[in-house]
Amino acid sequence: MASAPLRQSVDEFCKKTGGQVVLVLQGGGALGAYQVGAYQALHEAGVEPDWIIGTSIGAINAGLIAGNRPPDRLARLDAFWKKMERSKTAGWAGGWPGLTELWTSWSILAHGIPGFFSPNPRAFWGAHLLLGESQAAFYSTEALGKTLAELIDLEIVNKGLPRLTVGAANVRTSTMHYFDSRISPISIAQIMASGALPPAFPAVEIDGEYYWDGGILSNTPTEVIFEDFPRRNSLIFAVHLWNPIGPVPRSIWEVLHRQKDIQYSSRIANHIARQQQTHRLRHVVSKLVRQMTPEQRDNPVVRDLADYGCVTQMHVVRLLAPRIDNENHTKDIDFTPAGIRARRQAGYDSTTKALSQAPWQGEFDPIEGVILHEEQPNLTIAAE
Repeated sequence: MASAPLRQSVDEFCKKTGGQVVLVLQGGGALGAYQVGAYQALHEAGVEPDWIIGTSIGAINAGLIAGNRPPDRLARLDAFWKKMERSKTAGWAGGWPGLTELWTSWSILAHGIPGFFSPNPRAFWGAHLLLGESQAAFYSTEALGKTLAELIDLEIVNKGLPRLTVGAANVRTSTMHYFDSRISPISIAQIMASGALPPAFPAVEIDGEYYWDGGILSNTPTEVIFEDFPRRNSLIFAVHLWNPIGPVPRSIWEVLHRQKDIQYSSRIANHIARQQQTHRLRHVVSKLVRQMTPEQRDNPVVRDLADYGCVTQMHVVRLLAPRIDNENHTKDIDFTPAGIRARRQAGYDSTTKALSQAPWQGEFDPIEGVILHEEQPNLTIAAE
């Protein structure tokens, strides 16, 4: 049930500033269950995003939200994640701590997940075998295409309410490309392209170009908001699945885990700091122009320079997923019911807390264009 006080704080921001609510969803495989909890908290508070931006599993969750009517969104997310669930497999590991989880991961890698991906036998015949651009991967994602087609209504997506943007990497040019429902219709293929992580999943062809998972270039696609035109005041809920801060590893097992966190957190702190600096300069330009006389502002050179100015403010509410007890580098394929439930609950709890605190309320330095709100989460939570 919607919570009027929580919704009111967001409504007041949008009314006062003419702003928009943006939900940014990072890539991270099974870690994406945290995003479901985050959206659930927003939904129950009566806060529906005006714009959803996603990469990889974030693009899939974004498509499920944008591709359904508000009353149906949680049910569709539930249906997708229920299809993804894989029970623990003891195998020869018995009850030994850690080995059951490892065996479960190996079972997923060996057999795939019905409704998501399945092994591509020809890929194991040899690394030099020419499989073709759309089959050069260890797994086929044909099943995922069918699942998404069942759960996402593209007619609703392409009404643009909310706007949907998914990021993918152009294989040929190694440049980031954003498929945006405000610019052209979104397809299931474009959502799948955003999650085509090599070498596991094959590139997806769209209009003669091939695309891989956008996370290999930018796993935290907030830059598309700051580069949008025209820019708008925004309240951004940025859901981050990979922890940029962590201990120095002491074993190869820990190295594999920490390496993934660093790689896919996509230098979050540096990106935000750069955006803060850039947006501050835009505000400085606007303020300097306002100090000029009308005659000076009418100078063609000044008019050109004034275009670099901007007076919008972006409030970034950073939601960082905690670790689960004893997780390791296979956590992004931890589709066990307990893992999914734990991460979803964590996302729900942290977003509910952020909404109750409403840190975007109050007065802020008008020269600051990007204001970051974050709170150190519980570092570790226990799975059931």
